[in-house]
Amino acid sequence: MTHSYRVAVVGATGYVGQRFVTLLDSHPWFHVDRLFASPRSAGKSYRDAVDGRWRLTTPVPSASAALMVESSEAIEDKLDGIDLVFCAVDMPKDAVRELEERMARTETVVVSNNSAHRATPDVPMVVPEINHEHLALIPAQRRRLGTSHGFIAVKPNCSIQSYVPALSPLLDFGIEQLFVSTYQAISGAGKTFADWPEMVENLIPYIGGEEEKSEVEPLRIWGRFAGDHIVPATKPLISAQCYRVAVQEGHTASVSVSFREKPGRGEILERWAACAGRPQQLELPSAPRQFLHYFDEDNRPQPRLDADLEGGMAVSIGRLREDPILDWKFTCLSHNTLRGAAGGAVLTAELLAAEGYLAR
Repeated sequence: MTHSYRVAVVGATGYVGQRFVTLLDSHPWFHVDRLFASPRSAGKSYRDAVDGRWRLTTPVPSASAALMVESSEAIEDKLDGIDLVFCAVDMPKDAVRELEERMARTETVVVSNNSAHRATPDVPMVVPEINHEHLALIPAQRRRLGTSHGFIAVKPNCSIQSYVPALSPLLDFGIEQLFVSTYQAISGAGKTFADWPEMVENLIPYIGGEEEKSEVEPLRIWGRFAGDHIVPATKPLISAQCYRVAVQEGHTASVSVSFREKPGRGEILERWAACAGRPQQLELPSAPRQFLHYFDEDNRPQPRLDADLEGGMAVSIGRLREDPILDWKFTCLSHNTLRGAAGGAVLTAELLAAEGYLAR
């Protein structure tokens, strides 16, 4: 399968934008052609625009370093020749919704890391291994936008991508109740310890909007396609608590779950080991070979040891044991700025390309 697409990154100087630029540096299908950011970065080379603000441990990619950063204002006039936009902007939700729809109406495909369109009925919110069939919303969205090609697809909240993949293979056992606590890395706030020293040796028991997203978004991912919208699942009942912790990369989740028909330990482990989706079938460039990895050690998974598993695109699980109140409990981990953000968006774009949605 051979593809070649010209790509723009909007919000290229932010933490997730930097992840996009780095991931796309040697991508076999997607080639960075334009970089957009706020007006204060416009007119600078990318190298100069991120000077003193580069958050990653790898250097600025040489292929993008010399590109001139353009202002994202009036961006609909600047996308000529661009096939695909990755969007990771820091703006109010109403402004993000309007920006992304303006870009889509230029007949450009937009894959967004932002939360603004996650509740829009005809915008697919996709974890590629779990609900790729929700891409069937795209024709309805195109009708609404008045486009023949352009549309928006979004990835879900970064923290739910640690535990929703582990629960999805178990849905047919009838998940009734889910209690989850997430322990979220500071990169999820676009920070490092250098610029957020208050987080050193600290925990903050509140992240704005995260608990609400954690209780609602899984139900949409597990929902059914109904022509021009998704009907969210009605179960499980979800109670979420979200904490910011002194970790640079990697969101951890502590899960307790009850089932209508309680599966055995062996059944659960077999489901996790066999779990694969459309990206693995298609052998997409960013897809992990093994989506879910189970660790037998009592002290795994750990962010420092396991967040980067399979290029940060796999999900780690451990500590499966019976729960004295519900049925089972376990621990999950995913890399929040790779699987949970830029990497998940790139994998979604690869799926769109492989399924023909990027072909003009």
